[in-house]
Amino acid sequence: MAKFEIIVGSVLGASEYVADALQEVLLSHTHSAQIHLTPQLLDLDQSAIWLICTSTHGAGDLPDNIQPFAEQLKTQNLNKHEFLVVGLGDSSYDTYCHGSVQMENIMQTGGAKLLCPALHIDVLNHPIPEDAAVKWLQSWLETNEQSA
Repeated sequence: MAKFEIIVGSVLGASEYVADALQEVLLSHTHSAQIHLTPQLLDLDQSAIWLICTSTHGAGDLPDNIQPFAEQLKTQNLNKHEFLVVGLGDSSYDTYCHGSVQMENIMQTGGAKLLCPALHIDVLNHPIPEDAAVKWLQSWLETNEQSA
C-alpha cells in the first residue's frame, strides 16, 4: 500500500472533480489518498507520492489556490520526492496546460522524480476529464503493481 497526497489547483472546480475520481481509484487499489484543496507544504506527508492535479488560469497561470504552494516549493530540496502530474486545459489556447507544466518544472528543478509522463487533458476532447484521468491512473497503477 502506498500513500498519495493529491494536490489540487482549481478555479472552476474541474480539477477537484478529477482529484475526487483519482482518490476513488487509489482507495480501490488499497492505497491511502488525501486531497488538498489549499495545499501547504507542512500539511503534506513528505514520504508520500504527490499527485498534482491542476488547471491553468488566465494567461497560463496557476490557479490562485495553488500559487502559494508553488512558491513554497521553489526553495525546497525535493530530491526525495516522487510525483505524478495531471493537467487540465483547453488546446485552443497557446498556454494549454501551462499550469501543470509549471508545477512539473518546479518539482523537477527541486530534484523530485516524475514517475511517468504527465497527463494533459484537453477539455475540448474530453468534456468529462475524470474519465481520461481515471484511465491513465488505472494503467499506471496496474503497470507498477505488476512490476512490484
